[in-house]
Amino acid sequence: MTDHSVSRRLFMSAAAAASAAPAMLAADTSDRIAIFDPPPARIRIVTATAASVVGPARYTPAEIKQITSQAKDVQLILPANRAELDKALPDADVILGSLNADMLAQAKNLRWLQAVEAGMENILFPELIKSNVVVTNMARMFAPAISESAIGMLLSLTRGYVKYYFPQFQKRTWNSERNLVEVEGLTMGIVGMGGIGQAVATHAKYGFNMRILATDAKPMAKPVFVDVLREPAWLMEMVPQCDILVNACPCYKETEGMFNAKVFGAMKKTAYFFGLSRGALVNEPDLVATLKEGRIAGAGLDVVRQEPLPSASPLWDCPNLIISGHSSGFSPQRQIRLIGLIAENVRRYSSGLPLMNVVDKQRGY
Repeated sequence: MTDHSVSRRLFMSAAAAASAAPAMLAADTSDRIAIFDPPPARIRIVTATAASVVGPARYTPAEIKQITSQAKDVQLILPANRAELDKALPDADVILGSLNADMLAQAKNLRWLQAVEAGMENILFPELIKSNVVVTNMARMFAPAISESAIGMLLSLTRGYVKYYFPQFQKRTWNSERNLVEVEGLTMGIVGMGGIGQAVATHAKYGFNMRILATDAKPMAKPVFVDVLREPAWLMEMVPQCDILVNACPCYKETEGMFNAKVFGAMKKTAYFFGLSRGALVNEPDLVATLKEGRIAGAGLDVVRQEPLPSASPLWDCPNLIISGHSSGFSPQRQIRLIGLIAENVRRYSSGLPLMNVVDKQRGY
């Protein structure tokens, strides 16, 4: 296996010859390349999860066929208990799911881990980072649903549903509220231009003619639907310009707690904040204080630091806050994309082509 830290655009000619795959794959912006050369003669995939003694949810017969039909000799092994998992690990060259250090030590022939999550903070551990095992994730697969949820939360706030109409419905009272906001033509700032960030930006630009500002840690070409794309150090210059600030950033050491009193204090009083990626990026006490003191217009959270959110959390008592309970990425179409990516990566693995969504284990995303 060779691993090249160069742009995937060098390999798009190979990608063009690939069989049909989910459309979101074409927009992958990973800058890590993993090619297995020579390609494997046979493939043994084992489903596993680091946190459980039994295997993850079973795949349907049609999904198993879709995955195993990508090469001549592919077996997908779904252990029902830890004993079956221990038996299967030594022969596995691919794991579908996650693993821990003990499992990695048993999987002597492991070459590739296909995670079924997008975020890597709960997947990577020191032994895996140091190993030669290639890790791929589900980046972009959840983005369509999450971006729709983000727009839904935004409109629920700006059109008064959270503050006025939901409470009125519970009380069976009628009030035609006039204190509402249009989002057409506003400025949205997005931190993190991965799958979620780009999907939200697309909806905002083409659905509501918004001006899109963005930051991202990786060097990348500015998408056509983004007006300004800069490095992370531009954040505090960007924030005061925004009517809507979106957290779509990966969670790693440098980003934890980055949305704090300093950031919230730089926002317009009429602005809205949305947390879509990981709860650990938000300083929740600072957000609570900001909302309760009316220093921003409102916020929407799909993720929080402790999930489920405890009933004693002060977030429950914040005005003009909507929380979707880390469910915004779900839809029937999501499963189709997940299986499509797994199948496409199995095809690429078996053919000596670059895998999709390769994670930089040192960066953590």
